[in-house]
This record gives sequence, C-alpha cells and structure tokens, in this order.
Amino acid sequence: MQTNLDTSLIDPRDADRVHSILRKCVHCGFCNATCPTYQIKGDELDGPRGRIYQMKMFFEGHTDNAQLRTHLDRCLTCRSCETTCPSGVQYSKLLEVGRHTVDKVYPRSGAQTFKRKAIVRMVNSGLLFHAMIRIAQALHKYLPAPIGAAVPARQEAIKRESNVGVRTVLMLSGCVQPTLTPNTNIAAINILNRMGFKVIETPAYQCCGAAALHTSESERGIKQAKAMIDQWWPQIENGADAIVVSASGCAVNVAEYPDVLRHEPEYAAKAARVKELLTDMSELIANNSARLSFSNEVQMRVAFHTPCTLQHGLKLKHKVEPILEKAGYTLCAVADEHLCCGSAGTYSMLQPQLSGQLRANKQRALGIDQPDIVATANIGCQTHIANGNATPVVHWLELVEKATTVAS
Repeated sequence: MQTNLDTSLIDPRDADRVHSILRKCVHCGFCNATCPTYQIKGDELDGPRGRIYQMKMFFEGHTDNAQLRTHLDRCLTCRSCETTCPSGVQYSKLLEVGRHTVDKVYPRSGAQTFKRKAIVRMVNSGLLFHAMIRIAQALHKYLPAPIGAAVPARQEAIKRESNVGVRTVLMLSGCVQPTLTPNTNIAAINILNRMGFKVIETPAYQCCGAAALHTSESERGIKQAKAMIDQWWPQIENGADAIVVSASGCAVNVAEYPDVLRHEPEYAAKAARVKELLTDMSELIANNSARLSFSNEVQMRVAFHTPCTLQHGLKLKHKVEPILEKAGYTLCAVADEHLCCGSAGTYSMLQPQLSGQLRANKQRALGIDQPDIVATANIGCQTHIANGNATPVVHWLELVEKATTVAS
C-alpha cells in the first residue's frame, strides 16, 4: 500500500512505524473472517481492513470522519486478525498510534473523558475497590439484576503452603485479582512451591498499566509500567529466575513493556530484561512437571477458554490443555476458540452491548459439550464469562493445584 502521511498529525517517533505497518497490508480481507466485531456488525468499517483504511486516510489528512473514533473504539484489540494475517500486519500497534493521535486531534467530550478516567481510577483504587466489591458481594441479592449478576461470589480461601524454594520467581499480584479471585495467585504460589520455586509477590493492587493504556491514558499507563519495573528490578539484579503473571491480559502488557516504553531510553534495557524473564505458568509447569505428582483421579469435565491474550498475544494456544489432561481432567469440545469473549479489559464497561453479545456467543460455544466446569487463564475473561452462566468458571491453576502434590 502506498502512503503519503501528513507528518503534522503524527509523533515523528511513530512515523516510521505507521509507514511500515500500512505498507504491509494488502487488503486481502482474511482478517475480517476472524474479527469478532465484523462478525457481529457485518460492516467493513468495523473490521481490521476497514479500520486500517480509515486510519490511512486520517494519517494522510484526507478525511475528517466523525465516526472514525467510534469504529476504533469498537475494536477489542483481541489480535485474532494478527494471527490470521498472511502479511504479518501489526494491526494492534497501528491501532495504538491511531487511537492516541485521534484523541489528540479530536479530543473526547468531557463526559467520555470522565467515564474513562473513572473506570481506570476505580480499577486502580486498591483498598477502595476491595471494599466496594466486598459490599457488593454482601448485598448482591438486593442489587439490580444486571449489577448483581456481574458481582463474582466471594471465594473461600484455599490453604497457602509454606513459601520455600531454591529458585526465585517474581509474581504480579494484580490490581483486581487479589479481590475478585484471590485463590488464583494462591494456587499459583502453591504449584510453584511444589516445583521448588520461592515466590516474591508485588504488593497487592499494584497495576501493570494495562487498564490505563487500554483506556486512552497512555501517560498513566507508562508511569505504572515504570513503577512495576522499579519494583522488580532489585530482585532481578539479585538473580531472579523468572517473572510470572497469572492473568494473561496483564502478562501480554508486561511482555510489551519494551514497546510501551520505547520512548523512554532509561528503561529500554530494563524492559527488555523483564520480557526475557517473563514466563507463563503453562511453560513453567510443562518444564518442571517431573517435580509434581498428578493425581489422575479427577472425575470432572472441563471446557477450557483460551483468552485472546494467551492465544493471540502470547502465542501460547493449546499449552494449558495437556496439563489439565495430565492432571486427570476430561477436556470438552469448544466451538469458535479463536473468537473473543467480549471482556477485553475495560471494553465490557465501555462497549456493553457488543461485549454482551460476544459473551452470550462464548457461553454457548463453551457449553456445547456440557462441561461440569469452565476454566480460563485471565481474570477479566473469568468474571465476564461467569456473568449469567450456570456453569462455574475458574482459573485453570486452581484445578491444577487441587490435582497435584510434590513428587515423592
């Protein structure tokens, strides 16, 4: 694709990136076949190919399309299109620059800006978020049905084992996971301990920056990414063996720290080192399974939902299922594995109608083989798919923790 960009619109540091990505697109349309919003809307402007063309026109200064932001906002950034694209177009990178530039050229209304900032502040509020959820859990029977259904049931904490080990793993606690599903990280710690790792967690409620970066607050997200690296760096210098993030949505963001901080030269080497150390739990378990004893006596049928961040972001599709089978679980068939559930971070709060349609589709796809339980790898997907679902939804690490012990 030929491009003739209006350099007055683009940060000069991003011009080469925009040129490169736009020129790779051959408009084949394969991306539309796997785009969740195109499947629902049936509108070329709500598919990757159409959004790329709209951004090209915008960057070239040929259009003042008032609906451009609407179509960009509808994108889930699930990256299914990137997995499908035969030309290797980094659509999500172009979208990042496009959204940021459109917001600068055409600032959002006060109401839109307030809503987005309020969502990020709520998610990042730490103890306030914790208190709000605990109150909602206590009063969920008296809340309006849509709100009550969205509040996850309070988990009964599982036993946290002694944290001992020779090798050191750094683990992100997360900003909402400690409140919504605290057993996820406890299960991860117990499994890691059984494999001989000592776990050092970041302070609870410290955000990796994903929420802000996905909600048009890039400066706040960059600041949080720096703070996370600063938190980890002393342990990294002391020889930490790996970094683990049990929420795949946060893991993708951490994996992209070198890109997030590409304009921050003092953090370039540190961000690269963090990415090198980042290891998914599925990889650690697969590489250290000899240290675990698998019960193989579990009588439970599981439908595994692979989050977009795991399969399209981290490129780790079908890594969890063999571990669940080894632990004794029977895997159920799942339809349309590649399609997003509609959670997508803050998307479910900003695009509730589309998000709700995608959730209903995903719930049906996960239920076609009548599983006893649904498992996933991301807190956002877990709570979203559980909303209105008669089948329990858990993190896959909880299932593995129940079915393993230290190898004798």
